[in-house]
Amino acid sequence: MIPLPTDDDRGQVGIGTLIIFIALVLVAAVAAGVLVQTSGLLQAQAESTGEDAQSEVGNQISVVSATGSVDTSNDNVEQVDLVVKKSAGSDPIDLSQATIEYTSGSASQTLTHATGDADATHFGTNPISISGDNDVMSNNGDRVTVTIDTEGIEGDTASDGLAAGEEATLRIVDQSGATTIYGVNVPDSLGDREYVTV
Repeated sequence: MIPLPTDDDRGQVGIGTLIIFIALVLVAAVAAGVLVQTSGLLQAQAESTGEDAQSEVGNQISVVSATGSVDTSNDNVEQVDLVVKKSAGSDPIDLSQATIEYTSGSASQTLTHATGDADATHFGTNPISISGDNDVMSNNGDRVTVTIDTEGIEGDTASDGLAAGEEATLRIVDQSGATTIYGVNVPDSLGDREYVTV
């Protein structure tokens, strides 16, 4: 004959159930806290990534004009001057923090900003009209001349500069990572000109 449960047995079962219930609630609370914290971190990271991506797309340098100085002794373009401005809607662009990747058929060089004149590893800047720091374009009306010494970069080659008909690619990367690509095209005939549009 099976004995009937007493009141003492029922109390022990109830306490065990209560302990399990409390444990489940605590585990669920901890899991919820972890999920809330993780979602907060992911949101912050997504916002930061979005701002970086927006800067890379929105911050652009526009090339207003490009002029090549011709070395009349060998009829090669020895220097390229770019007049640049910041595109509409761009954040201030600090050219002293920018790099220029120069690539031609016979030379490749990454140029950094120079405090003095341009040379084989540095590009120079000269403000034309600027509202603040000489190297920071903060307004749409700001203009800066960027000078690239093609003779110094191409100096180890026979051309000693960019000859007539030659091309070079300039990849300008500003402080936010935004990239502007400009193609330098030397005219097929330089004639007796000292300056040409490239």
